[in-house]
Amino acid sequence: MAGRRRARGSRDVGLWRALLSPVLLLVLLVGCGGRPATDGVRADVQRVLDRRAAALLAHDADAYAATGRSTGYARLRAVPLAGWSYRVTAVHRSGDTATADAELSYRLTGHDRAPVTADRSVRLARDADGRWTVTSERPAGKAGEQLWDQGTVTVVRGAHSLVLGVGQSAARLRDFAGLADRAVPAVSEAWGTDWARGVVLLVPGSLDGMAALLGSPASSYRGIAAVTTAETGGASPAPADRVVVNPDAYGSLGPLGQQVVLTHETTHVATRAHTDAATPLWLSEGYADWVGYRGTGRTPRQVAPELVGALAAGESPEDLPADDDFGFAGDADRLARAYEGGWLACRLIADRWGEERLEAFYRAVGAHGKRDGAVEGALESVLGTTTEDFTAAWRQYLHDELG
Repeated sequence: MAGRRRARGSRDVGLWRALLSPVLLLVLLVGCGGRPATDGVRADVQRVLDRRAAALLAHDADAYAATGRSTGYARLRAVPLAGWSYRVTAVHRSGDTATADAELSYRLTGHDRAPVTADRSVRLARDADGRWTVTSERPAGKAGEQLWDQGTVTVVRGAHSLVLGVGQSAARLRDFAGLADRAVPAVSEAWGTDWARGVVLLVPGSLDGMAALLGSPASSYRGIAAVTTAETGGASPAPADRVVVNPDAYGSLGPLGQQVVLTHETTHVATRAHTDAATPLWLSEGYADWVGYRGTGRTPRQVAPELVGALAAGESPEDLPADDDFGFAGDADRLARAYEGGWLACRLIADRWGEERLEAFYRAVGAHGKRDGAVEGALESVLGTTTEDFTAAWRQYLHDELG
């Protein structure tokens, strides 16, 4: 009763509210447990995902199933995993359901020097006993898919390769492993052995599957046989390159074309630690093509038909290909001329200055760290020439080799 009388008094009401409101607010925010309620759910979800990851690495199907839906286990069980873990970054709860934002980190045994990370969205439900279990997992937001999102992964191991496929026969995946196993020593012969000397291939079931892995529209890769992820960026050590194959375009190539493509992409894996923002695409793509065609006996006119046609039409390029010329979604003829021009620039260096100088030039450009002055400095320090003189020599080389 005394409390009620005090509440009626106008002089004491403001003080009472001032003392009471922060306490009530703290109780609402923290709850009886002394911490925010969402933190408790987040900790519970983290523990569930920790158990799920441990079960996957231990190949314990029953323990995995105890954490929720087990589709992922069946799809992943053939993949050689050296690591698999989740880091929950946020939980959005609605009653007995929740969605967790999580960062997945994983490594493939024998290939990844550091974890691959992927943003994931994990849905969970709470049962009658208050336990959270996983009901689904998918890429978060605009993140690309992982191969196992598309189905059960089949694995083939080569001498220098690991091939992961979905919707592909083991026999076809063995063909890819054979191509990759020939590509790796060919790249080492040209570039050297200061790289992992192994390659991981992802072979989805279709062009749409390839595009989903890369998080881009399928139209961006139509006609592109393969793409290497993380081929630029210059992180050292290069943690986890993947060669992602477009099975539709790749299947249309002959044996030589297939080998050239795989050797080209493997070159990107080998050179990645020396490829960064300083490296123009004419050099990175041209060098990869140069290694790909090296030793095949193909002539410049056979390798560069689009430039042959351009020269015949009186359309001689004035400058080395720009980065924009290599856009997958642009003009296909322009793209082909860019690749051919970059290849001929690298072939010119190998012919005139030697293969060792070509390798040294590539490394020197990447070592500069930024685009401005990188090519110019390497032309002077490694080849003893200038941008103007090299460009003029390249234009003449086109006419000499393609005319």
